[in-house]
Amino acid sequence: MKILPLLGAAALAFFLVRRRKKLELPLIIGGILVIAGLCAYGSGFVVLPNLEELLTSIGTTLGDWTYLLVGVLAFLETGAFVGLIAPGETAMVVGGVVAGQGVISLVTLIGIAWFAATLGDLVSYELGRRLGREFIVKHGPRFGMTAERLEMVEKFFDKHGGKAIFIGRFVGIVRAVAPFLAGSSRMPLRKFLPYDILGAGLWSTTFILLGYVFWQSFGTVLKVAKEGALGLGIVISVIVALVWVVRHLSKEENRHALEQKMLAALDRPGLRFLQPLVRWAQGPLRFFIARITPGTTGLDLTTLLAFVAVGAFSYFGYWIVIADRGYGAIDKQVQGWAGDLYNPIAVDVAKVLTTLGAPLLMFTLATVVTIALLVRRHFLEAFVLGAGMLMTIGSVQLGKLVLERPRPPDALIHVAGSSYPSGHTAYAVAWVVLAAIAVRLVPALKGKWWIVGVAFVVPVLVGATRVYLQVHWLSDTLGGGGGAMACFALMAIIALFVKVVRDTAPKDPNG
Repeated sequence: MKILPLLGAAALAFFLVRRRKKLELPLIIGGILVIAGLCAYGSGFVVLPNLEELLTSIGTTLGDWTYLLVGVLAFLETGAFVGLIAPGETAMVVGGVVAGQGVISLVTLIGIAWFAATLGDLVSYELGRRLGREFIVKHGPRFGMTAERLEMVEKFFDKHGGKAIFIGRFVGIVRAVAPFLAGSSRMPLRKFLPYDILGAGLWSTTFILLGYVFWQSFGTVLKVAKEGALGLGIVISVIVALVWVVRHLSKEENRHALEQKMLAALDRPGLRFLQPLVRWAQGPLRFFIARITPGTTGLDLTTLLAFVAVGAFSYFGYWIVIADRGYGAIDKQVQGWAGDLYNPIAVDVAKVLTTLGAPLLMFTLATVVTIALLVRRHFLEAFVLGAGMLMTIGSVQLGKLVLERPRPPDALIHVAGSSYPSGHTAYAVAWVVLAAIAVRLVPALKGKWWIVGVAFVVPVLVGATRVYLQVHWLSDTLGGGGGAMACFALMAIIALFVKVVRDTAPKDPNG
C-alpha cells in the first residue's frame, strides 16, 4: 500500500466536493477518474509499468511517426487551444526521448516542431482577428478559460505587448490564448511574427533537448519537471531584478551616477586602466536600454534576431544532418520529383533564372553598390551589404570545404565543386538586402516595403532552379539561403547597435 497516492486521492476528493458548484462537468468527471486511478495504484491493485521500458517501446513503435505526432501536437497547442487542457511540453519531451534513442533525427524534429508551433500560432492569430475576444468569453469556460483567467492573461498581454508573445510561450495558460488575443486586439502581424518565431523556436528546442539529453534516465526529466516551480521561481526572480535594473538605468541621470561611482572606485593605482572600458560601456548600455525599455518596441532588433535564429538553424542544422546521415529528410524524394517534371522549355527558363544568383553577378553588384554607398556616406548600409556578402562567401566556402558533399547525379548543367551549401541561393539573398537599402534611401521608394517582400522571391526562385537543374539537393538550397540570411541579419544587428549608440550619445556642447 502506498500512502502518498491515497493522500492525493483524498485531497482531490475534498477539493471536488468543496468546489463542485463552480466546476464544469467534464472537470468533475476527470477528477473522479483521477481519484479512482490513485486509489487503485495506492492500494496495490494496479502496478505501473517500468517507465524506461515503456518509453523504449514507444520509440520503437512510433519511429518516423514521431515527426507527425510532435508536429500535430505543437500545432494544436495554440492553433486549436489544446494547450488549455493538455500541456504541449509533454509531446516535445517524448519526441526528444525518441530522438535520443537514435530512431529519428533531432535536428529534423526541432525544425518540424518549430515550424508547426509557429504555424499554429498564426492560425490562432488569424482566428482572433476574425472571431474576436467574444469567442473566448463565450466558449472558454468549457476548457477552463474562466473570466478570471482571461482577465489575468489580458493584463499580462497589455503590460508586456509583443514581449508577451515571447515570454508567454513558457506560461501554459498564456501560451494557449496569447496569439488569439494578439489577433483580436489587432496587433500588426509584422510585430507579432518576430516575437512568435523566437518564442516558438526556443520553446520547442528547450523541451525536445530536455528529452533528448536525459532519455536514458527519464526519471531525471520527471524530477526536473516536478521541480519546475522552483525553476520558475528563480526565473521570475531574475526577470524582476532585471526589470528593476533596466527601469533604473533607463534614466540618464542614474546611468551617469553609476558611471561616476565606478570611475571613482577605479581611481587608484593598478585599476585606472579599466576606466576607459567603463566609459566605452556606456554605448552598449544605451543600446540595450533603448531596445527594451517601455516606450520602444525593439521590433527591429527582434526581427533581425528572428532572421538570425531561423537562418543559423537552417545552415547548421542541415550541416549536422548531412554529416550524420548524408541526406536531408526529403532530399531524394524532391530530386525524384525534379526528374519527373523534366521539360526542355522549363530547363531553358531555369537556366536563365538561376543566373540571378550567379557569383560573378552578385559579387560585382554588391561591390559596386557598396562603393556607391560609401561615396554617399551611407556607411552603415555599406557595412551591412559589404560585410554581409563577405561573411556569406565565407559560410559557403566553409561548408563546401568541410563537408565535401557530392553533387546529385545527372546534373543538367556543368558544375564543379562540392554541393553543400548552394552558393547561388546564398548569394541571391543579397537581392533582399539591396531592396531594403533602396526602400530606406531612394526617395521614390521610401516606405514601399512590399518591394522587400517581392525581393524574397528571388532567392526562392534561384534555389528552386538549382534543385530543378539537379545540381543541388533541397537541403543545399535551404542551408545556403539560411546561412546567408543569418550573415546579413547579424551585420544589420551590428549596424543597428552602432546607430543607436551614435544617436543616443551625449552631444558635445563645444562641438
